[in-house]
Amino acid sequence: MIPKVFKEVIDLGDGREISIETGKLAKQAHGSVVVQSGKCMMLCTVVSNYKQSPVDFLPLTVDYREKFAAAGRYPGGFFKREARPSDGEVLTMRLVDRVLRPLFPKDYHSEVQVMIQLMSHDENVMPDAMAGLAASAAIQLSDFPFECPISEARVGRINGEFVINPTRAQLAESDIDMMIGASADSVMMVEGEMDEISEEEMADAIKFAHEAIKVQCAAQVKLAEAFGKKETREYEGEREDEALEKKVYDMAYDKVYAIAKAGSAKHERTAAFAEIKDGIKATFSEEELADFGDLVSKYYSKAEKSAIRNLTLDEGLRLDGRKTDEIRPIWCEVDYLPSTHGSSIFSRGETQALATVTLGTSRDANKIDMPSYEGEENFYLHYNFPPFCTGEARPLRGTSRREVGHGNLAQRGLKGMIPADCPYTVRVVSEVLESNGSSSMATVCAGTMALMDAGVQMTRPVSGIAMGLISDAESGKYAVLSDILGDEDHLGDMDFKVTGTSEGITACQMDIKVKGLSYEILVNALKQARDGRLHILGKLTDTIQAPNADVKEHAPTMVTRRVPNEFIGALIGPGGKVIQEMQKETETTIVINEDPVTEEGIVEILGVGKKGIDAVMAKIDAILFKPTVGSVYEVKVIKMLDFGAVVEYMDAPGNEVLLHVSELAWERTENVSDVVNMDDVFDVKYFGLDPRTRKEKVSRKAILPKPEGYVARPPRDDKRSGGRDNRGSRDNRGRDDRKPREEKKE
Repeated sequence: MIPKVFKEVIDLGDGREISIETGKLAKQAHGSVVVQSGKCMMLCTVVSNYKQSPVDFLPLTVDYREKFAAAGRYPGGFFKREARPSDGEVLTMRLVDRVLRPLFPKDYHSEVQVMIQLMSHDENVMPDAMAGLAASAAIQLSDFPFECPISEARVGRINGEFVINPTRAQLAESDIDMMIGASADSVMMVEGEMDEISEEEMADAIKFAHEAIKVQCAAQVKLAEAFGKKETREYEGEREDEALEKKVYDMAYDKVYAIAKAGSAKHERTAAFAEIKDGIKATFSEEELADFGDLVSKYYSKAEKSAIRNLTLDEGLRLDGRKTDEIRPIWCEVDYLPSTHGSSIFSRGETQALATVTLGTSRDANKIDMPSYEGEENFYLHYNFPPFCTGEARPLRGTSRREVGHGNLAQRGLKGMIPADCPYTVRVVSEVLESNGSSSMATVCAGTMALMDAGVQMTRPVSGIAMGLISDAESGKYAVLSDILGDEDHLGDMDFKVTGTSEGITACQMDIKVKGLSYEILVNALKQARDGRLHILGKLTDTIQAPNADVKEHAPTMVTRRVPNEFIGALIGPGGKVIQEMQKETETTIVINEDPVTEEGIVEILGVGKKGIDAVMAKIDAILFKPTVGSVYEVKVIKMLDFGAVVEYMDAPGNEVLLHVSELAWERTENVSDVVNMDDVFDVKYFGLDPRTRKEKVSRKAILPKPEGYVARPPRDDKRSGGRDNRGSRDNRGRDDRKPREEKKE
């Protein structure tokens, strides 16, 4: 039986379409859709257990995978099977998760699994821009308790015009690359990178994307109605006790408010809040705590959040005593580590990042091998968040999704300021040593200083700041918080991170937790963030004003040289012998790449110290050396032969030519050693290829004066008696098939 298929088509307005289809694949999932644009097709399935999990959060897993078969390729490596997700896949998972998670009920704790997989790839379609649409559409076809459809869209700007879901080729020309997640009513998530744009331009890009998202949300509603909207499942929610909630609130609120207003440090404040909570629990019997102790903890947290938010809205004060726009104390240091190519420390309040920079060749580039994209990154940043930075002890499970996401944000904030002509592959590593507030923004600041310390000629330094928002819809009050603490990250209505230079924004990451946030508040928040960024930027440039003019003495210097295509083989040598010997003798690293346009060889020479690099450059000069006919060159005798001397051009060591005995002097020379000896240096004239021998010809005698009375020897007469022609009679005696005797080689 052929299944009935339901389909909706979304017009992107420029001839492109996105279709959402259900009814054909994965029908046992609680919801499944196939989203297609061009040849790009992805399948999304959603499943949620009917039994609540014994946890106090939503156990949501978003999994996004790109199958290599989708692009007609094999997975790289020894095992020809997809294994752990790539960083690109992890970043897409995070984008989708951040939009979906807030729309499930707070008391819904059943495990939810969203699986999205790329099944067919189109090089003109970037699949990550449709992952959020696929996830939401599948949920709309399920019976999950989910607030409303959402979608995500990428927005670019080319020649001043905004474009929805640009191709990768278009994105290369764009000065904006932003992903926006939203419902029909509210923007919920923003993440991207920009080329130093203004706050107003960023808001305009968000508005443009939101209009496209509204159309995508409407298409999901139509598809669900056509398919048959399912009744929302019933589930066992959390217990509630209004009387207990009021009792805990009355016991906790004033005490929490007083401690919050005291402006204490993190550990002191945490201990004081814990003491209040323990005191409240002590008023209940063991039997009561066994029965509803979890509710006491829950209601205490609500009271604590309410008190801290009201303190900020009513008095403009924060947990550590700062005003809403005040930045915590900052101290910085560069050149802290003696052996790295560049290093820095950035400390802001109770957040600290130690950054290092390593310089390398194109061989050290970060290779990206995904079905939807193959390429290399010559600038990349890795972010590490060990448990001790928050005073915790927990097992290490490899690189977390959080570390991938925060590192990517910092990388996007910095990479636009690495000049295109930077000869190095640059790796930045950030070790977060303390954390209470945004460590990703501390990474941007530490990374900027480490890059300048390493001598990377950044276009402009970059700083970053984490911002928060507390608002009250009833009163209309709101407070934008600069440089938020970790606690403020959880209790606010919006948290966003912005990086930029003195000229504009380079990257952002924003999560909005309140519905209907006005663009006026958004722009005001971004402008307050700009003031904070510039304040922090001043602290960075007070520490190091500009990039160091040169790399450190122990750091490698990179020199690039272009070599005509026909000389690449000579530079590499048979089996790589020449280049390997050069690297060994000069203690350098030599990498040869081909320019795809000119087909020239681009030679990268990386070495510590000038001597080795100069030696390699001299060798290249020697290989490229082409003497000019009629010119005179200084040479040195390096080998003596019976029929001449092998000489080496002084301007091109290693470039040799035979100086024949007949070209040593005007007088007849019986022994080569009568005229020249080993290591003699003298001038010769270059005549090009000898038409008789087809070998290069040089002459010493040509630049010497002729002796008085010198008479040139007559040319050899091959027709004289006993000459070559006299042998012809022997060749006619029945031996015409005999091969001619080869001329003796010199």
